[in-house]
Amino acid sequence: MADGAIDYGDVQGTILRGYRVDFARHFVLAVADAAAARRLIGALVDGRDGLPAITTARRWEPEEKPECFLNVGFTAAGLAALGVSNAQLQTFDPAFLRGATDAETARAVGDVGDSAPSRWIGGLDDGSQVHVLLSLWVDDDPAALEAVSRRLRAAFAGCLRELSTHDGRALPHNQVHFGYRDSIAQPTIAGGPPRKAQYDVPDHQPQVPTGEFLLGYPNAAPQGMYTVEPAELSKNSSYAAFRILEQDVPGFEAFLVQYARQEGIDPELLAAKVCGRWRNGNPLALAPDSQEPCPPDERLNDFTYVSDDPAQDDRLGLKCPIGSHIRRSNPRNQGVVGTDSTHHRIVRRAMPYGPPYDPSRPDAERRGLVGYFINASLFNQFEFLTSEWNLASRFVLPAIRPNRWGDGDAVLNISGEDVFLGVNDPKTSSFTLAAVPRGTNRRVRGFSRFVTTRGGAYVFLPSITGLRYLARLT
Repeated sequence: MADGAIDYGDVQGTILRGYRVDFARHFVLAVADAAAARRLIGALVDGRDGLPAITTARRWEPEEKPECFLNVGFTAAGLAALGVSNAQLQTFDPAFLRGATDAETARAVGDVGDSAPSRWIGGLDDGSQVHVLLSLWVDDDPAALEAVSRRLRAAFAGCLRELSTHDGRALPHNQVHFGYRDSIAQPTIAGGPPRKAQYDVPDHQPQVPTGEFLLGYPNAAPQGMYTVEPAELSKNSSYAAFRILEQDVPGFEAFLVQYARQEGIDPELLAAKVCGRWRNGNPLALAPDSQEPCPPDERLNDFTYVSDDPAQDDRLGLKCPIGSHIRRSNPRNQGVVGTDSTHHRIVRRAMPYGPPYDPSRPDAERRGLVGYFINASLFNQFEFLTSEWNLASRFVLPAIRPNRWGDGDAVLNISGEDVFLGVNDPKTSSFTLAAVPRGTNRRVRGFSRFVTTRGGAYVFLPSITGLRYLARLT
């Protein structure tokens, strides 16, 4: 639980609140003049000189809603450029210090082949030159996005060099380009702002300790707490993996048709199996056989995988495959490598980019997701989840259904990597469709990678106190 109340006014807003908006723009920046950049940070914290203020997690009344939402993160190279000492940096998360373009990092998260950092766009291929990620969100007016962008670019002159920008635009019904409803299973952070019923799907899992997302609070480990030095940069700060993930939508749709025909099932059922949810969001744990109308939002996360009730139990993945995307990313109460899901959850703040896909008119347009995966430890959350659960075929512990030895074991009912986030070389790719009795499983094999990393950065999201500290550095 939280160690004392969270000062929402000291926390950058995107960590604790999802902005329900239509447009996003992410500026990738390098520090050209450190003193001038520090002055700009101070102006953004206070909203001076005609600039928008950094958005906090403080609640605002409808009449106080800002014209835009603005948050900022810094790479390790960026903090060093602003004047944070090497001794201080050594107290930061080890993955953050390596950075997203480091070879060890790339291997851990599957950024190899076409996803390798050397092939990234927008200057992100050279992590030493990426210092600042400034992210802007506006409600529903593209003219407002351009107007605020002009003011920011005018302020960058002489202090920050713009390497690239990356835009996102929401699709109807919170969908991603693969056709699934997104932003369903976000963790409930102890001490965080209450969820808005009209926007947020309730999460029926246990609250996640505050320290899994904010530095300076107890985390899920016994007596654990993530901190950095100096103290001004520690409490109420966080980390994020910024990612540009290109989705091969025509390839995925072709995969569904080909392999559904091969397995004698409906393509929509195969789409549900590899994700763990039907494309309308209905979880297989609740609707294993047909899509059905989507239930009320309060039921979309009201399920587990292991139960003493045989009718509810799915520890073998017969309803929702163990290798499905949502089960790898959030195994709920299944026994897994690395304690449990509470220790490795992340907050997702990503938005589609590129034009909507029309299956009747296939095209080669670039489209995907761009945004942040937020946590208090890149090493223990983002990287662990990716390397140990998404990219490993044996992330579950042995488990059998009560008194049903002949039905098999959970460890036998998963193969390959995550269909969406895995490397998935056609020579080795595999996805298991579990069945009983034991030995009757079917495996889908030989498919390619459907998501390619086009850019990334590991950033530190300072508290407002931390931003003021950076602004005062010499």
